[in-house]
Amino acid sequence: MAQQPITEKQKEKAAKIHAKVLTIDTHADVPINMMKDGFDVAARHDFEEDGSQIDFPRMKDGGMDGMFFAVYLGQGRRTPEATAEAKEKALAIFDKIHTAVAANPVVAGIATTPKDAYDLQKQGKRAVFFGMENGWPVGNDLANLELFYDLGLRYITLSHSANNDICDSSTDPDGPEYNGLSPFGEKVVQEMNRLGIMVDISHVSDSTFYDVMKSTKAPAIASHSSCRALCDHPRNMTDDMIKALAKNGGVIQINFVPSFVKKPSQQQELSMTAIRLKMRQVDLSNDDKKALYEEMKAMREKYAGDMPTVAEGVDHIEHVIKLVGVDHVGIGMDGGGQLVGCRDVSEIGNITAELVRRGYSEKDIEKIWGGNIMRVLAATEKVAQSF
Repeated sequence: MAQQPITEKQKEKAAKIHAKVLTIDTHADVPINMMKDGFDVAARHDFEEDGSQIDFPRMKDGGMDGMFFAVYLGQGRRTPEATAEAKEKALAIFDKIHTAVAANPVVAGIATTPKDAYDLQKQGKRAVFFGMENGWPVGNDLANLELFYDLGLRYITLSHSANNDICDSSTDPDGPEYNGLSPFGEKVVQEMNRLGIMVDISHVSDSTFYDVMKSTKAPAIASHSSCRALCDHPRNMTDDMIKALAKNGGVIQINFVPSFVKKPSQQQELSMTAIRLKMRQVDLSNDDKKALYEEMKAMREKYAGDMPTVAEGVDHIEHVIKLVGVDHVGIGMDGGGQLVGCRDVSEIGNITAELVRRGYSEKDIEKIWGGNIMRVLAATEKVAQSF
């Protein structure tokens, strides 16, 4: 059955709600661009020209109040030297984000608490939180967690696409190493609880997820994962996992990257993944970047008919609501999404419009966009105070 189009009255209602509620995206990959020469997060960029999805002007255009900027490092060798280098690279990303925010005090501010986010929203500024994608820079030293916390870090995605010293990843080509958390990983979770850093289970293996549920005293998050029942990908969460996360008091932040919303054809997945990996390199020349972007554009056009829509992204939100209620779902777009109807952060109002079209209330939408993740951050702070 074809869905009913959104009415003008619903559009007006959605715009009012969107302007009022706190909107938080828990996974923004913009630091990858920020670490490249010539990218200014305070300048307006064009998705059609460079494929970028996030900058301060477009955050304002889209009504995006806050984002967790990802301190991301793809998993490398686990030698002492490589791990030490990963830590230094992570510190450089922290520094780059702090410098960019400090240079734009009228536009943005650093946030580490829910109060910060709401205060910055009232001032009309963008709230910049810190998340770390991949616990590799922690190395084997728990003291690094406090160092990162003091720099503003408020969640760590325990692994990325390969196993590390903390846990098994959901996508390591060699399979599991510990069948969950390593003994060191259990200590990492405990120390994150003590400090007030949210434990993020996006990217981890199913067995790691269940180990975290047993180990954590605070609610956990999935900062950018969708529902496996709707898109069978190991990065997405099963219904049983979502139920366990809800029981823990946590929240799943729905990922709006196409391949986690709707299963692509095998050829499309291989082609797009290869280009994305190349684009993540930080030493690309301007000509390289332009060529890769043109390649990505051609690939998107080739598979345009297969691209999922905002409505299909919202199907994942609705699936969670039907399963465990509206208190356990949010939005972590993983860069800026790229669904039909939401190519970058300037178009996120279309998500709110779709929620309104489906009959969700302002209270529900407030929880989905920011309330739930702020509740979990506050609960994590409370657990830390109990130590």
